[in-house]
Amino acid sequence: MEQNNLGYKELTETFISAANLLDIDSNSSLHQDIRSICNYLKNPNFKIAVFGPFNHGKSTLINAMLGNKTLPIDLIPSTGAAITVKYGSDLRTRITLVDGSEIYRSGTDILKKYAILDGDRQMRADVASVEVFCPHPFLETGVEFLDLPGTNDREAQDNLVRQQLLGADVVVQLLDARKLMTLGEREHLRDWLLERGIKTVIFVVNFLNLLELEEQKEVQNRLRFVAESFRADLPPGFSNLYRVDALPALRGRLKGDVTAANTSGLVAFESALQNIVGILQKNHQGVRSPRVQAIASQVQQALIGKIAPLKNEIEALDDKNKAKNDIKQKAADLIQKGFDKSVADLRDWLALPHLRNKYQADAAVAIAQNNFKSWEGESLKKDLKNLQNDIVKWLYQAYDFFQAERPEDLSISIPQEPQVKLPPKPTIDDGISEPASLAVGGGIGWLFGGPLGAAVVGGISYLVNKNLQKQDTNISDESYHQQVARICVDAVDDYLSQLSNQGLSKLTEYEKQAATVIRFSVVPETLEISQKRQELEKWQTSLKQLNQELEKTLGITIPPEIKAQTEIPKTQTKKSIPRQQEVQTETPKTQTKQSVYRFQGKGVKEYVGTSRQQATHNKDVKEKSTEKSSATYSSSPSSPPPPNIKDLEAKFSSWEIEEEIAQMKANMGSPGFKTGKQQQTNQNQKTSQQPQKQVDKAQISRAYNILGLQVGASVADVKKAYKTLVKKWHPDLYVDKPQLQKQAQDKMRLVNEAYTILIKSNI
Repeated sequence: MEQNNLGYKELTETFISAANLLDIDSNSSLHQDIRSICNYLKNPNFKIAVFGPFNHGKSTLINAMLGNKTLPIDLIPSTGAAITVKYGSDLRTRITLVDGSEIYRSGTDILKKYAILDGDRQMRADVASVEVFCPHPFLETGVEFLDLPGTNDREAQDNLVRQQLLGADVVVQLLDARKLMTLGEREHLRDWLLERGIKTVIFVVNFLNLLELEEQKEVQNRLRFVAESFRADLPPGFSNLYRVDALPALRGRLKGDVTAANTSGLVAFESALQNIVGILQKNHQGVRSPRVQAIASQVQQALIGKIAPLKNEIEALDDKNKAKNDIKQKAADLIQKGFDKSVADLRDWLALPHLRNKYQADAAVAIAQNNFKSWEGESLKKDLKNLQNDIVKWLYQAYDFFQAERPEDLSISIPQEPQVKLPPKPTIDDGISEPASLAVGGGIGWLFGGPLGAAVVGGISYLVNKNLQKQDTNISDESYHQQVARICVDAVDDYLSQLSNQGLSKLTEYEKQAATVIRFSVVPETLEISQKRQELEKWQTSLKQLNQELEKTLGITIPPEIKAQTEIPKTQTKKSIPRQQEVQTETPKTQTKQSVYRFQGKGVKEYVGTSRQQATHNKDVKEKSTEKSSATYSSSPSSPPPPNIKDLEAKFSSWEIEEEIAQMKANMGSPGFKTGKQQQTNQNQKTSQQPQKQVDKAQISRAYNILGLQVGASVADVKKAYKTLVKKWHPDLYVDKPQLQKQAQDKMRLVNEAYTILIKSNI
């Protein structure tokens, strides 16, 4: 029993802690119930309360069972306190006053002063508790009797009775056979007992001896109906209804008249009561659990009443922040995707095989024509600038979106102009006379009026686009124009090699810097939200502790919906999300070996890495070339090939990413993410900045028609149709056909306008 009390001690402390946290009004029913249930758990004894309206003979019944006039009895309602009768070696009384002082007296005469109603039918306000110690063998087994004031007399007495019933293990509800189960008694049975988990109830009917025999039979039938309709939680085999004529039973006991005690029903009731108590004492915890659970349920609901609104508010704010961060995360992913694609494009462009394939012939010819600076600015620098701008724009998108670190522009340095030194010019050059040629500065100023200039240009094209059959041919065996062509090609090769090495190194470093730009920080929650979260955790901790104590001490199962309220929302601790990508520094696996002539005065063939696509292209060029004299080659390089369809798809994908990021920016600025004036201001800005969504129906219909779609087609169908038309009519596909290119430009203008109208009308 002592071990159980230690466990109950922790449970009672948890109850008190929750009540203090809830700041429950001390005059409220819940506060009084918590106090009663805590006192109940502290008491190791088994308490039997006698309960009923005034003047029903409650004190008389207890005196009859004790065998003497222990408690004051009178013809008028007299009990003015809750009197606890405990075991003692001799009959004595202890009165505890509200100021904490105690009064001890032998016998029970002092009860007439402190435990009965005064002349105004009022209980004494200075009495905290009344205890009577009695040498009775039944009490010696750890049993206590509780004599309560009568109900239906005064509100203060009713409140006291209601409070004391919660601490009783068995309730004996005394009934008057003359007015059986009044409305008030039924209400008390429901409100004070059943709804508070008190079901170990025994009905005892008094004053049946005062009725005629026929009336007694009628009352007994009604009593059986009452007993059967109430499912008492008593051990099997025991009735919950007994008859005891209290006053005759007391008289018989005082006189030692065993027959009178038997005929009054007292002996049968005492025997049943002692057996019931003996069984229930062995499962005392099972008796207490329903009462504790009933009060605990009210405390749990009171705590949930504090938890639920806070939890909902915090979860709503967390969801709002999560939605905002999800948009930022998606934007970061999209920007990183676009940035990576642009970096990959520039890295591919800077690959030496690509630079040689695209620029070597034109650059060598520009050197021969003393026009390298002009060619460099109009071709190579222009291409490099566009590719660099494509990369930087993504970082400015990130800065505009996340306001992290301001990006720096990517600037890859161009090597110095190639310097060439011509070999000594022979008197006779394979029969080619070129009297008007001369060296100018670091380049060559060729006057292309004669055959020598054409021969040099042809030699350059030949060396770049076709492998020589004789790899070990000595330069001295070559003609003068072949030597000049080789020098120009070598100079350009050195120039492109420097550009490739420096550019790739610069690009790698720039990628590392970009990781600090394409990132976003989770905004720390406000002090107000942090305080709300702390307050929520306080309530949830209290509820969780109560649940744990109920499970551990009494084995009470906590419903899942109550346990769910103790789940604390996780704090967002993720401070920032950098976007770091591994920088590729090795040659891609798709590269293969391609022989490209690089002349350094020795005519040695060098093998370098080049892409599989370039290798295939060079192979096709080699197979289509014919054996012709160098003098028959064209004096200018061929026009560039049209762009690949995949390049157009990449451009379209990049454009789509930009559109999606722009839409996300609009969402981030929407009123849903702000409140009050900030929300209104943002709404006005959004109204003024966003394009008009309502487009004339005729324009929409025309736009569908331009894209070859039925009116009402989905956004996915619109995008698919647009991609198809881009692949068909992109102006870059017709760079060598001016008329078709003009037609394509007009067509794409209409297609772009139609696409924009349909996308915006579906936003």
